[in-house]
Amino acid sequence: MPNSHLQSLARLGQSIWLDDICREYLEDGTLARLIIDDEVSGVTSNPAIFERAIAESRYYDAIIDERARSGDGVADIYERLVIEDIQHAADVLRETYELSNGVDGFVSLEVSPHLAHNTAETVIEARRLWRAIDRTNAMIKIPATKAGPPAIRQLIFAGLNVNVTLLFGVARYRAVIEAYWQGLEDRLVLDLEIEQIASVASFFVSRIDSLVDEKLDETPTPAGIGLHRKAAVASAKLARRAFNASLEQSCWHSLVGHRAMKQRLLWASTGTKNPAFSDVKYIEALIGRDTVTTVPMATLNAYRDHGAPRPQLDEALDAAEAVRFNRDRP
Repeated sequence: MPNSHLQSLARLGQSIWLDDICREYLEDGTLARLIIDDEVSGVTSNPAIFERAIAESRYYDAIIDERARSGDGVADIYERLVIEDIQHAADVLRETYELSNGVDGFVSLEVSPHLAHNTAETVIEARRLWRAIDRTNAMIKIPATKAGPPAIRQLIFAGLNVNVTLLFGVARYRAVIEAYWQGLEDRLVLDLEIEQIASVASFFVSRIDSLVDEKLDETPTPAGIGLHRKAAVASAKLARRAFNASLEQSCWHSLVGHRAMKQRLLWASTGTKNPAFSDVKYIEALIGRDTVTTVPMATLNAYRDHGAPRPQLDEALDAAEAVRFNRDRP
């Protein structure tokens, strides 16, 4: 039997990844303990996480000073620190990756946000970072802008693992699914293997509620009554419905015949930003098989303390249609 609420999520078919990384967690054994005690099975990062880690931790000070004295620039120092942390985390998670047959055990690193609207430059940068990390259990984060799907297709074809980040609407999510499949199909045309290529599609849930609730307050209408705090979960459920529908398509069945892995939905931005919400709101509501939830340390600790694991993601999928809120409608 599981010893913690977090372990229960794994029994329900959901992977839990830590949305945080710093050298302290890697060197003092924090990440290793989370893997053993709570079955944490992955790590996600972003520039803001690294900024906080480097600014607030003494673990980087001596290295920064040494490299600055050697004449390295700020950007070069930053990237070297980031690559080292990603490599270290990937090594800590290597056993998880192997035991899960490449389903879990990943560490994600994001391409520069400045390239988000440039497909060609995104592809070049992603491939450069992939080579620099040099770990098969790394994932490169690609934003789901309009430039994203063609970049995703090219990177999947090149054999990279891709975390599609900053998803907010189901129409764009469908384009992401298609890009993943096309990249796999492109490989099959050249008789290249596809079974070890992994991808997740990351919906940023709490940011949706923050934005929509603000708009509802700015322009109150009768139609908006009762919709506060509901947009994010409704969006996730509609994404889940699209995921389920995609698995029924003939092209997916063809890919499965070549041992393709599902592109799992990942729930990101799961820390509660509104104090009126439960601090485990976005974990509780979105528990479901074949999904990932990535959580900051504070949310992970909260769920360990008072979570109530029960699969709710597949409940009332059709009812979510009534809460559709943005122009990117399915």
